[in-house]
Amino acid sequence: MAATEGSVLSPKAPSGELKKRVLSAIVMIALALGVTYWGGWPFALFWLAAGIAMMVEWTEMVKIEPRRAVQAVFGLGLLALTLVYLTGAGLAMGAATALGFLILGTLIARGARKRLWAASGFAYAAVMVLVPPMVRAYPEIGVLALIWMFGVVWATDIAAYFTGRALGGPKLCPSISPKKTWSGFLGGVFAAALAGVLVAWLGRRWGLDHSFGLWSVIALSMVASVASQIGDLGESALKRHCDVKDSSHLIPGHGGVMDRLDGFWAVSFILGIVLLVAHGVA
Repeated sequence: MAATEGSVLSPKAPSGELKKRVLSAIVMIALALGVTYWGGWPFALFWLAAGIAMMVEWTEMVKIEPRRAVQAVFGLGLLALTLVYLTGAGLAMGAATALGFLILGTLIARGARKRLWAASGFAYAAVMVLVPPMVRAYPEIGVLALIWMFGVVWATDIAAYFTGRALGGPKLCPSISPKKTWSGFLGGVFAAALAGVLVAWLGRRWGLDHSFGLWSVIALSMVASVASQIGDLGESALKRHCDVKDSSHLIPGHGGVMDRLDGFWAVSFILGIVLLVAHGVA
């Protein structure tokens, strides 16, 4: 989630636009937390919808052709991955399904470079479709882990924006995102550590016990914050390459799904690797 570009809380936004952004944010947060509590197939379908939206935004931005045919194949591929996950078909079946649709959709795209962009878009969306449901299903601490992910990403986003505006200073990466500062970056990391500790403490109070100590939670939260901000910069670089301001106009006042989930995607990517390694070790 971009903290300094089109933030929900931007004081420069007109009152009507600010109201639209705040209302959209409330709806998105309530929906995300609601399906997280519910779990199961509603949760998986929620992230399937997010993944398909991200894939469509990606292919639209990079101008894949024939666009609708590629989007249809990749959309079916993401649906198939969700069904494989929900039916418990296993890692091998999931990998084969993903590879099959990845190859098919990539071959349909015209041009060698566009095929690479198309394949990247499908892989990008697949992370969002699969990892949150995998985390949610983790025994005993799945719900707590998802809330931790939300907490550190949201805290990073908000704190980076306000700290950067208040303190200013050297730019973080001006060639990609001219408004982001090192002060905002560090403010986001600090806020994420606090948010992570708070979520872990509340989890224990609610009976969702976990084996992570205080310093482990702080370290993991800080790593997640850095990943979130790298994900934000990565999406900004893609938009700059494609010469677009927002990934789409799907969410009132916020732009596209990629604009809102870029940081969350990066954290999901890291956790996805951890889960794959843990699965392999087990």
